[in-house]
Amino acid sequence: VGTLISFSIISLGAMGLISRLNIGSLELGDYLALGAIFSATDSVCTLQVLSQDETPFLYSLVFGEGVVNDATSVVLFNAIQNFDLGNFSSLKFLQFIGNFLYLFGASTFLGVASGLLSAYVIKKLYFGRHSTDREVAIMMLMAYLSYMLAELLDLSGILTVFFCGIVMSHYTWHNVTESSRVTTKHAFATLSFISETFLFLYVGMDALDIEKWKIVSETYSPMKSIALSSIILALVLVARAAFVFPLSYLSNLTKETPGEKISIRQQVSVILETSYVCYVL
Repeated sequence: VGTLISFSIISLGAMGLISRLNIGSLELGDYLALGAIFSATDSVCTLQVLSQDETPFLYSLVFGEGVVNDATSVVLFNAIQNFDLGNFSSLKFLQFIGNFLYLFGASTFLGVASGLLSAYVIKKLYFGRHSTDREVAIMMLMAYLSYMLAELLDLSGILTVFFCGIVMSHYTWHNVTESSRVTTKHAFATLSFISETFLFLYVGMDALDIEKWKIVSETYSPMKSIALSSIILALVLVARAAFVFPLSYLSNLTKETPGEKISIRQQVSVILETSYVCYVL
């Protein structure tokens, strides 16, 4: 829900504001793609700032909200890219919604099925039991298999492997030996750390790419670049606030104790941190 709200606000705002800057001929699909890209929050960078020990509740909020938003944004972007937006009509809008729901539902089903299959293989088949090497290999290969199948079927690989991981953590994880649990925990943590480090390094090096800055300076004036950046940042902040505050309010209505409720400070932290990181990336 939050991703769709953010997507709508950013897309509509971009059509109303960026179109006045005369930066080029942008079509409807470009504005929708822009909304899908900036509606995704980068929880990886934000979680590096937060401490799970000091603020466990806020950490869980950012992690859960960020992962789901990222997966939904990817599916939404793929649906936009695969859809013909020429001669837009109400019928095509319904087709677009149907395409989005199909990608989301099919990717989710494939991920869940792959996760359940991995749990069955490790629990029932002899060659997958009581061997740390085989159990770890099966878990990694089944997760990768779900991603490859999704790409072959033109689905969302990220969303598929996300739900596959959720199912594997609930079922496959409890069917392996204790040594396999420790091994997979440290193996995936190491791979995650290496991937995050590479991502940060790549973004930092890309920001200092002189050739790209030359192209930008030759194409647009400095004032126009500043105006474009300011508009995008403002739209991201407004879009984030438009769904964080209402959804947090609804969530607080279901909580009984004050300690379980999301405070205003935590809501503002989620908006500012995720919006800034999303804009920078």
